[in-house]
Amino acid sequence: MIARLSIASLSGASPAKRSPVERSPAERSPTGSLLAAGLLAGVLLSGCQQKEAAQTKPAAAPTAVGVASVARKDVAVGADFVGRVAAVDTVDIRARVTGFLQEKRVADGQDVREGDLLFVIEKAPYEAQAAQVQANVTRAEADAKNAALQLQRALELVKGENIAQSRVDDRRAEDAMAQATILQQKAALQQAEINLGYTEIHAPFTGRIGATRFSKGSLVAPDSGPLATMVSQDPIHVTFPVSQREMLAFKRRAAEDPAKNGRVVVRLKMSDGSVYAHPGSVDFLDIRVDAGTDTLTVRAAFPNPDRLLVDGQFVSVFVEQEKPEPALTVPQAAIQADQAGTYLLVVGTDKTVEVRRVTLGQGRSSGEAVVQQGVQAGEMVIVQGIQKVRPGQAVEPSPVSPKSGA
Repeated sequence: MIARLSIASLSGASPAKRSPVERSPAERSPTGSLLAAGLLAGVLLSGCQQKEAAQTKPAAAPTAVGVASVARKDVAVGADFVGRVAAVDTVDIRARVTGFLQEKRVADGQDVREGDLLFVIEKAPYEAQAAQVQANVTRAEADAKNAALQLQRALELVKGENIAQSRVDDRRAEDAMAQATILQQKAALQQAEINLGYTEIHAPFTGRIGATRFSKGSLVAPDSGPLATMVSQDPIHVTFPVSQREMLAFKRRAAEDPAKNGRVVVRLKMSDGSVYAHPGSVDFLDIRVDAGTDTLTVRAAFPNPDRLLVDGQFVSVFVEQEKPEPALTVPQAAIQADQAGTYLLVVGTDKTVEVRRVTLGQGRSSGEAVVQQGVQAGEMVIVQGIQKVRPGQAVEPSPVSPKSGA
């Protein structure tokens, strides 16, 4: 039926009567008219079939994503800092007298105990000096004894007026000078014995000694620099800067709950991500704020029985309240950020994706972040397949384990 329609009837216009000369060959030929009508009918039929195929094409399946539930659990509330390990005691071992290094009783990097002999400087010159001064003391004591006898004789003679009073005065002065010489020589002897003692250098405390800078036989002196450096190792300190804003926030929390005032635990994270086994405690707050950074230096003490903490190394410091508090947590993998702030992709009850702006809190739970506001407990957040979805898109959520979402 469609094939029988003329071009004019399809266009809705009545064909104008034209002369045989003005008509086209197709119009003049019945076969040409039928061919044109057939071609047009084929085009219309093909368009209808494509439209029907588009209408019957099945909708795309929802995107599969991994989700985790917003959970409420007890977490350690606190803050993270960057700290530096510092030995409780550090000392440069120096020579206090001049001489040749006679003995080196310690190996580089060796653990030593307080009082252990470390170095020996040549003793012979100082032993001789001490012996010489000792002889001077003995001589001074003999001179003083003679002066005392001469004074005693003069006092007896002056009673019979057999000696001038001026002579008695001279004997008394000689006796006093002899006593002063004894004191002088004894002081010199004490100094000589001190110098002799300085030829042996002992460990001032228990710790570890570094690399020695002089070999046996080297000439050392007080101005020749440290022989070695020694540090204590157990316990050990960690210092870290705290901003005034964080310090004020801590004091406000402490004021709200006086029972928690000052009760904090300090923990460390090593460079490999592991948590240091021994917690520490704050033992010192600096008395001045750094004017350049507006921070206050805080110091914490840690046990170091395994010598894992080394003087000078950097560590991550987490200061937390002693008692955990309940808080909302989500896997770290769910946290996203842009120029507007932090957000989560939440799957609603209709299984569509929603962007939810959130405020993160201070706290720590393994592989999880604390959320102060923006979500409720039990809501589902996307942790896997985030890059494949957009807001408003339908998804097919499936739960994932905490480790899979971390």
